[in-house]
Amino acid sequence: MINKKLLLAIAAITLTQTALAADAGSPANAGKAFFRAQCGLCHSAEPNDNGGAQGPGLQGVFGRKAASNDQFSYTDVLKKSGLSWDAATLDKFLTNPTAMVPGSAMVIAVPGNADRANVIAYFQALKEGTYKEAQRPAFGGGGGGPPAAPPVAAAPQGDADWKKDAPGRVHKVDVDALPKPYATSSANNFPRLIPKPAGAELKLPKGFKVDVFAKDLTAPRTMVVAPNGDIFLSETQSGRVKVMRPSMDGSKPEQITVFAQGLLQPLGIAFYPAGDKPQWVYIAETNRVVRYAYNVGDTVAKGIPEVVVPQLSPTAGGGHYTRDIAFSPDGKRMFVSVGSMSNVPDKATTPLPAKTADEIKAWEATHGLGAAWGNEENRADVLAFEVGSNKPGKVFASGIRNCVGLTLQAATGALWCTTNERDNLGDDLVPDYSTRVKEGGFYGWPWYYMGKNEDPRFAGERPDLAGKAIVPDVRYTAHSASVDLEFYPKNATGSSAFPAEYAGEGFAVLHGSWNRGQRTGHKIVRLPMKDGIPTGEYIDFMTGFIGDDGNPWGRPVAATVAKDGSLLVSDDGANVVYRISYSK
Repeated sequence: MINKKLLLAIAAITLTQTALAADAGSPANAGKAFFRAQCGLCHSAEPNDNGGAQGPGLQGVFGRKAASNDQFSYTDVLKKSGLSWDAATLDKFLTNPTAMVPGSAMVIAVPGNADRANVIAYFQALKEGTYKEAQRPAFGGGGGGPPAAPPVAAAPQGDADWKKDAPGRVHKVDVDALPKPYATSSANNFPRLIPKPAGAELKLPKGFKVDVFAKDLTAPRTMVVAPNGDIFLSETQSGRVKVMRPSMDGSKPEQITVFAQGLLQPLGIAFYPAGDKPQWVYIAETNRVVRYAYNVGDTVAKGIPEVVVPQLSPTAGGGHYTRDIAFSPDGKRMFVSVGSMSNVPDKATTPLPAKTADEIKAWEATHGLGAAWGNEENRADVLAFEVGSNKPGKVFASGIRNCVGLTLQAATGALWCTTNERDNLGDDLVPDYSTRVKEGGFYGWPWYYMGKNEDPRFAGERPDLAGKAIVPDVRYTAHSASVDLEFYPKNATGSSAFPAEYAGEGFAVLHGSWNRGQRTGHKIVRLPMKDGIPTGEYIDFMTGFIGDDGNPWGRPVAATVAKDGSLLVSDDGANVVYRISYSK
């Protein structure tokens, strides 16, 4: 007897496949697929679409003036560009954004002619109201979609929790008390950078003070200190690494030079080998690692870089593009963190093709427990490479959505990641974190979070991973955007050295929220340790970046300890580096 349900299911699948095939030639649909896969982490194009929306929304972008979305804080250069987004202008801009608008925060190009044409066709069809997407299979391809998320909410009014932030305030996120997914709406609450308000001051514990160390930089990011005290600084958006040489009193740079330029979104910087006479400066670009020959005191690279790792992931573009770098204490391994392409994979556009249990087992044998595949291959990972070998890297740890603070803890030799977690599950999910990274460890993304909690967008898909995700050591308020961690040295003896109680403790940098109704982050916090082990608490150290209206006037993004013991903090919103010093 013929199974009517089976026939109906086959017919439905056939109709879906036919619709998709018929629509394969649609530039607008091809553009949407590319946009969702490559741009969706930072932008949305339609109301309540799957965009991660960390950047400005692009709804109605076709035909409007550049930098005209008043809900987002654009760079001054884009505001002053005078551009309007028609097809020709979009094509030129997407070909090379930083060449057309030098200093633009938009650094990801769309190099393919067909891809650009399709994305532009998608924007144009949305503007004209003629876009109609072909029917697509259900999310997950397994007969069910994710729970419907509440609509996007505006920032709530009232007494915000961030107003209670102050030096010494203690926080601890209890993973056993997390709310359920979608308990609150998913907010679009972008940090609109404002000029420093009159009377606004940064707050620090008693005995500390903060001054501007350097200004007029271009979105400064990671900083590392050379053996002679020079400070190497990455300007990721501009493709440069600079050297700042401090003055005798350490209060400002006596000179700033460009060490290297023409790099592709450089972030991580590391000297090798460790000690007083490194021979190389390693720099992590968005999809490779290069190194420059180095003698202590060099302020300009002597030649072209040597390519150490030609490819980190098969999918170079889209999503998180910043890579961090560190070396093992014995110098035998180089660690590189690679962020995910997406917030979480959307299977209509960032597909995770179905795999059998045996195929998953084989995949994980070479890519790590819980590692995603498809466009997420070798992403959301920390990779390890043998120094001096041409062997491909191996996955050291998996399921870490975007580790942009990769560092070693000198006291223990432990490798740490500081990670901003996934969005769109509500105000208090998922907590960001800093954690020790265990070899072979799985930290949850995209299937689980904070240990045993299953992401509802993948409900029932990986029961084999239940209970296998590691709970991170220090959890931060969700959406704080934790992006860096610096351990204060135990042997700091400079004129601005911090008190002994800070020796060996961590300083984490919270860049600031966008997916939370009430603002959070925009501060430096202290991670107390007990015998080198984190307590799980974090303590406000430097606060005051948020104005009374909830908008910030600064976005701290990285930290390092200078030779004189002061803590330097880069701010890629105000384009400055701050210097925090201590005196009795």
